[in-house]
Amino acid sequence: QVQLVESGGGLVQAGGSLRLSCAASGITGRIIVMGWYRQAPGKQRELVARIRSGGTTNYADSVKGRFTISRDIAKPTVYLQMDSLKPDDTAVYYCNFETTWNDYWGQGTQVTVSS
Repeated sequence: QVQLVESGGGLVQAGGSLRLSCAASGITGRIIVMGWYRQAPGKQRELVARIRSGGTTNYADSVKGRFTISRDIAKPTVYLQMDSLKPDDTAVYYCNFETTWNDYWGQGTQVTVSS
């Protein structure tokens, strides 16, 4: 059974930092992409950052220069370092692992940035 366990969310003041982690277990097949998405109240889920198997990264324009995605393939675990947080970053953050055959999602972790 596949499990994606997220941690690291919480409440932080604007300008602060948080580091999210997402550890996967039970995944079979090659992991193609690891990523983070977020969904704010009343809004659609959006891509925050992703990292492909070859190491290429993509970021939403709104987080470029502030967020950094990284990974440990062996575990496998994906991280999201979030710096200079803004109130607009408040959302539920979901990790995503895309494999050759399936797409897996974490349960979500709340990030709240106070002004």
